[in-house]
Amino acid sequence: MHDIVIRNASLVDGSGTPRRTADVAVHDGLIAAVSETGGEIGAGHREVDAGGRLLTPGFVDIHTHYDAQASWDPMLTPSSWHGCTTVVMGNCGVGFAPARPDCHDWLIELMEGVEDIPGSAMAEGITWEWETFPEYLEALDRQHFVMDVGTQVAHGPLRAYVMGDRGAHNEEATADDLAELNRLVLEGLRAGALGFSTSRTPIHRSKSGELVPGTTCSVDELLACGDALGAAGHGVFQGAFWHPEVPNELTWMETMATRTGRPVCFNLNQVKSHPDVWRGVLDSLTDFHRRGLPIYAQAAGRAIGVIMSLEGSFHPFMGNPIWESVKNLPVAEQKAALLTRRDEAIASVNVDLTGWFLAVHGVIEYEPDPAVSSIGAVAARLGADPRALLLDHMCADDHQGFVYWPVFNYANGDLSMLEALHRHPATRMGLGDAGAHCGAICDGGMPTFMLTHWTRDRSRGPKLELESVIHRQTRQTALLYGLSDRGLVAPGLRADLALIDFDALHAEPAKMVYDFPGGARRLAQRAHGYDMVMCGGTVTVEHDTPTGALPGRLLRGPR
Repeated sequence: MHDIVIRNASLVDGSGTPRRTADVAVHDGLIAAVSETGGEIGAGHREVDAGGRLLTPGFVDIHTHYDAQASWDPMLTPSSWHGCTTVVMGNCGVGFAPARPDCHDWLIELMEGVEDIPGSAMAEGITWEWETFPEYLEALDRQHFVMDVGTQVAHGPLRAYVMGDRGAHNEEATADDLAELNRLVLEGLRAGALGFSTSRTPIHRSKSGELVPGTTCSVDELLACGDALGAAGHGVFQGAFWHPEVPNELTWMETMATRTGRPVCFNLNQVKSHPDVWRGVLDSLTDFHRRGLPIYAQAAGRAIGVIMSLEGSFHPFMGNPIWESVKNLPVAEQKAALLTRRDEAIASVNVDLTGWFLAVHGVIEYEPDPAVSSIGAVAARLGADPRALLLDHMCADDHQGFVYWPVFNYANGDLSMLEALHRHPATRMGLGDAGAHCGAICDGGMPTFMLTHWTRDRSRGPKLELESVIHRQTRQTALLYGLSDRGLVAPGLRADLALIDFDALHAEPAKMVYDFPGGARRLAQRAHGYDMVMCGGTVTVEHDTPTGALPGRLLRGPR
C-alpha cells in the first residue's frame, strides 16, 4: 500500500515535455510510481481523485529573502501560499551570518535598507544563536518549516566579519583579507551553503545610506570568493549588479565560470535610461551557452514595480510639508491632513504620472496599457486633474488605495522584454524577493502569476507554454542549485507536489497587513486554487489552507 495515490491528474511533470493524464503514487516521502491512467500502480492509504486537475512538482524559488523571517515564521509566507516547496535565501549579498555580537544592529540596518524589511520586526523576531556561518546553519537545522530551506554565504556580513569597519565601509581588501574570505566561504559551503551572493549595485544601501559591503570591491576579491565554490565542487555565485553596467561585469563572470566550473547567476532587468542593454547581454549569454559556460541571467516574471500607499514605504506625498508634519502620526491622521489641505497636497506632486497606475480595490494590473490605464489617461477621460485623482485614490479603501509604478522591465510599456528572457535557454526564473520589500513590492506570489498571467490570461502579447513555465520554476531552478532530487515528478525523487485547480487559480488583491513581530507591516497577497501541496510526501496545504504540518528542513549542500 502506498501512502497516497493521486489518480486521473493532468500531469505536467517539470521536464518541459507535454502534459499527460497520469496517476502518481507516493510512498515514504518519495514518488513511488507514475503511470498512465488505467495502468497498474497499486492502492493508497489515501486515494485522491484529481478529476483532471493540474499536477506539478512543488515550485523551487531560488530568490527569496527569508533570512530574518525564518526565525519566527515556520510557514514562510507568502511562498507557502503559492505552491512553493523549496526556497533559497541569502541572496544579493545580505544576510545574518557570520555575525559578531556587536554587529547585530548593523546587520539589521543593512537588511532593512536593502530589502525593506521592518527593522523593528527583525530586532524582535531574530534569535541570534550563532556567530559563525556553520553555527548559523546549526541554528536553522534545529527548526522545522513548511518547506525545505537553503541558504547562501552573503558577501556583506562576511566582509564585515573578516575586515571589521574596513569591510563595512568598502575599503580594499588586503591579500590576508582575501585568503580569509576564501577560507570562510569554503567553510560555509562545506557546512552546507548552496552558494555565495554579492551586490554591486548602488541601489542597495543600508538604512543609513551606506553601500552594501563588497559593492565596490576588486575583481580579485570576487574571484577569491568564487574560487571557494570551485574548491568545494558545488554552489552558485549569485550577484545583483547595476543594470546598465552588466555588460562590463560579464568579463570577470566569464573568467569565474571558466576557472571554477560553477554556475554564475546574475539579476537582469531593464531600466528606462538604458532600455536596450539587456539585448546585448542576451547575445553574450547565447555565446556563453554555445560554449558550455554556466552563466545565467535571473529573470523576474513581471515588472519590478513599486506599490505605493499611505501605509507603504513610498508614496508621492513624501517630502511634502503637510506629510512631513504628520508622518509619525497614525495613517488616518496623515490622510486627514492631506485632505484638509488638499490643494497644497495636490500642488506638491511634481512627477510624470504617465507610467503610474491605479489599483482598484487592491487588484493590480501587472501589464497595463499606459495609453489606456495610466493615471494620466484615466484623468483625461474623466476630465479630472490627475494629481487630484491620485490623492483621492490613495485616501480611498480605508487609505489602502494602491498605486502601481512599474520601475524595471517596462520601458516598452509591456512585458515583451521579459517574454524574450523567459524564452532564452540561459536565463532562470527568479527575483520574486519573497520575504523582502515589505512596504513596496508584493512579488512573492510570482509562481502563481507565472501560471495565471503568462499561460492563461495574457492579452497584450503571446502567452508562454504551460509546460515551459512549470519547467522553469521546478526542475530548472532545482538543478541550478544542485537539488537534483526534486523539481520533477519521476519515480525515486522527492514527493514535492502541487495539485492545482488551474481554471480557478488566482491571487487575491494585495493588502497591507500587520502580522510581523511587534505588529510591523507588510504587503500580502494570498492565492486560491492550490487544492493540495506536498513537501516530501507530507500534505502541507489543502484547499489553500495550511494543514499545520512542518516537514521542511534545512538543505545542506547539493542533492
